Order: sequence, then C-alpha cells, then structure tokens
Amino acid sequence: MSDERDRDGSADAPGDTGDGNGAVVTRPTRPSGKRSRRVSSGEDVSSAVDLETGSQASPTKNGSGTAKKTAKKRGDGPSRNPLLYVWNYLKQVVAELRKVIWPNRKQMVSYTAVVLVFLAFMVALIGGVDLGVGKLVMWVFG
Repeated sequence: MSDERDRDGSADAPGDTGDGNGAVVTRPTRPSGKRSRRVSSGEDVSSAVDLETGSQASPTKNGSGTAKKTAKKRGDGPSRNPLLYVWNYLKQVVAELRKVIWPNRKQMVSYTAVVLVFLAFMVALIGGVDLGVGKLVMWVFG
C-alpha cells in the first residue's frame, strides 16, 4: 500500500480483491503556481476568479474572451512637467514622514548610548587586532 492511500483514507474497500488496481486520488503537496481557475468549455469566461485577489480574472490567451489592445492616449500617462514631478515627490516624502513613529527623548538618548558603546568596542577590537598583527609581522620579518 502506498502512503497516498493511507493518508487519503482510500484504503482497499471491503470485498476488494486486493490486486492493487483501485484508483488512487493524489493531490499536489504544494501549490501549482496557477493564478486563476481554468474555464471549462461550458462556462462563461466572466465567471473565472483570480485566486490571489479574489477579483474577476482577465481572459487568458486560449480563453474565448475577445480582449483588444488599445493604444494609450497621450493624456493617460503621468505628467511630464518636471516641477510638478518634484512637487508630487516632496508631497509624498512629507506624507511618509508623517507616518513615522519618532522616538522620544529618553529612547533617543538610550539608542545613542548603545551606538556609541558599540562603536567604542569595535574601534578597540579592530585597533587591538591591527596592533597584534603589526607586532607579529615585525617579529616574523623584522
């Protein structure tokens, strides 16, 4: 008996001859990577649903949908005005900075102290290693 039969609960039925010719339904152990459900020949294309977003899926290449490509109009894209571009960028920066949770004075002092202690430790460590390697090189080649 295979593991699939044990797991799916589809063991040999009573009265089965046990010749192993019974149908075993296996399921994939991981997602197949499909984004939308395939439409069978009898279904309407509009009933397909995108599994990731839950919205209506667009017609596929082999589907019966009649999607036509249309050229973009000149006014559809973003504005090419550089001043407007910079203004919009700065507005977005200010909006993002408003979302930041700024530390209070006590947190800022403790964070700064932690950084300075770590910096002093690393300077001492690298300085000590440099001094030791320098003395070793002078002893070997000196």
